[in-house]
This record gives sequence, structure tokens and C-alpha cells, in this order.
Amino acid sequence: YSEKEVVDSLEEYSNIISWSKKSDQDIIELLYQDNIVSVFGGRDECGKRALGCRSILFSPLNKEIKQRLNEKTKNRDNKRPFAPSILREEVPNYFEKDIESPYMSFVLNWKDEVKDKIPACDHFGTGRLQTVRQEDNEWYYNFIKLWKDKTGVPVIGNTSLNNSTPICSRPQDALDCFVGCDMDYLYFYDYGILVEKK
Repeated sequence: YSEKEVVDSLEEYSNIISWSKKSDQDIIELLYQDNIVSVFGGRDECGKRALGCRSILFSPLNKEIKQRLNEKTKNRDNKRPFAPSILREEVPNYFEKDIESPYMSFVLNWKDEVKDKIPACDHFGTGRLQTVRQEDNEWYYNFIKLWKDKTGVPVIGNTSLNNSTPICSRPQDALDCFVGCDMDYLYFYDYGILVEKK
């Protein structure tokens, strides 16, 4: 979607949202402050998994964020886990096995020494990981690297950008989801546009 298409969609919601230009580093700071940030950019995604183009992102550092995500953002059973997106090269440092899992296809055991670092993505000692390589999603890979620079942890929590609906496809879908459920910000990362509710 072009910047004009995104801005035209924003204008339709201007009575209930505001937006401004921000950088990826600004979004890292928002996540670090335990904000829930949905992201929209790149090519469309379909299926059961969101891989960084139509995702809701959150800090894995705070265990309490899981309950808010399940109960208020996703409206689902509070016991359901969230996927850790991890830099591909960091997998052997965090998981007991070193495998490629770009589509969240595998559940692995975390190494005991890292469980305290990622409590929001720990599900009884396991994580259904998404491995992220630069050649697969350059924006998301570099974004997770920024997060690692900030926190020392190469993992970001990721769930699909939807709420009892198919994964958001168009900017209008993302905006409908954003205004209709409990999340703090929506970031159109292709154009550095950050949206918040008035």
C-alpha cells in the first residue's frame, strides 16, 4: 500500500485518532515502556501466523503483559501463549535445539538460564518460535536488532494483527482493529507513521 493509501485511510478516522512521524527507535522505546504496538507494512500476510508485516508486538520482558493481551486485546483464553520472534543466529543461545522456524512451526524448550529474560513468551518452559533472517524480512530483522541493542534480548513478542477476524490486510482493517480493541499504538512502518487514539 502506498503512503497516500495509508494517509487516506487515516483521514477517515481523524475524529478518533491522531498520527505523527516517528522512527523505529521511537517504537522500541514504546515497547520498552510496556506499550502494545501493532505494526503494518510490507506485503500482505495470510494464514494462521503473522510474521512481522501484520503483527501486534510487545515486550517479552514483563510477564503481566500476557494477561492484558489475552483478555483485552485478543479476547481469548488467558492460558494461550504468544510467539517469540528471535534473530535466527540467536536461537542456539536461547533454545535447547538450533533449528530454522520462520513460520512458527515448532515448539522448543527454552534454555533454563534465559527463561527469566522472556517471561511473556515463556509457556511452561517452551516457546513456539519464529526465526527471523534479514533476507526474509529486512525491516523486522533490523527492528529486533534495535530491541536487542536496547535490552540485550534478541526476542520480541509477536501475535497476529486481528481480533476474532482474519489477519488484517488493508490499512482500513488495521485501523478498525486498532480502534476496536485494547492496544496502545499502530505503526505503519513503511512510512514511519505512528497512530494513537484521541
